Amino acid sequence: MTSTEQTGPKLKRGEKSIEINGGNVVYEILGNEGDFIALTPGGRFSKDIPGLRPLAQALAKGGYRVLLWDRPNCGKSDVQFYGQSESHMRAETLYRLITELDIGPCILAGGSGGARDSMLTTMLHPEIVTKLVVWNIVGGVYGSFVLGSYYIVPSILAVRGTGMKGVAGIAEWRERIEENPANRDRLLAQDDGEFLKLMLRWLNAFVPKPGQTIPGVEDEMFDNIMVPTLIIRGGENDLDHPKRTSLEVSCLIKGSKLIDPPWPEDAWERASEKRAQGKVKRFNMFDTWVQAAPPILEFLGDSAGR
Repeated sequence: MTSTEQTGPKLKRGEKSIEINGGNVVYEILGNEGDFIALTPGGRFSKDIPGLRPLAQALAKGGYRVLLWDRPNCGKSDVQFYGQSESHMRAETLYRLITELDIGPCILAGGSGGARDSMLTTMLHPEIVTKLVVWNIVGGVYGSFVLGSYYIVPSILAVRGTGMKGVAGIAEWRERIEENPANRDRLLAQDDGEFLKLMLRWLNAFVPKPGQTIPGVEDEMFDNIMVPTLIIRGGENDLDHPKRTSLEVSCLIKGSKLIDPPWPEDAWERASEKRAQGKVKRFNMFDTWVQAAPPILEFLGDSAGR
């Protein structure tokens, strides 16, 4: 390593790193026995985002081993840039991670962006999935546009204005560099023009289109999901994860089970308000997810013989 190169992340007890598709992926496993559940959060949030671990611990207490992982561009894992969309890239990573760790076929579970990543992994690699559990599914004009404007547009503006140095300076990527200093070199190594092309392609995935109930995925792909599936529907007035989208997904996944949310119908909106008003000092958007543990465990037990 030269004096200008940056080292990778500092791993805490229980964390491990494995190279997948040219980048290091940080993961950990909770529980000592039972079937594996690959649990995926939303956004570009890490496995350590508040609210996720209590759910993982509850599932582990219920008799399962839980894989928590930092997806590319999340947490301590390396940034990576390829694929039809960011979710396509993550689906390929999850497939390879499960394969390399030899823990498949296994159960996939995820909320928000993690729901999309889990569904897409099941569509593209159905042979490694035994059951699927998803909630807080993003869809609709507002939900899709918000994701594109929040996660993709700032990088497009930065690379067009000041190149990859500008990209490395925006808040989203500064956080990735803080958690994994090696990500600065990985970002700066990207070609400006190729990075712009990729960002435009990833942005296109969030443009609502006929025949795409979830962003960037053709509805016909849902025919590939043939495993027992539990869908926790979106809240009544949740614009980010519309009730309508989860109902449509339940129609597209044949034989899926749709249940009402175990948390209050307005849980997402109230959490959003608290954050906007500065009433919470920590991330609180996933705090209610632990309430999904009982219905998830019940579903996994009921579908064990299917």
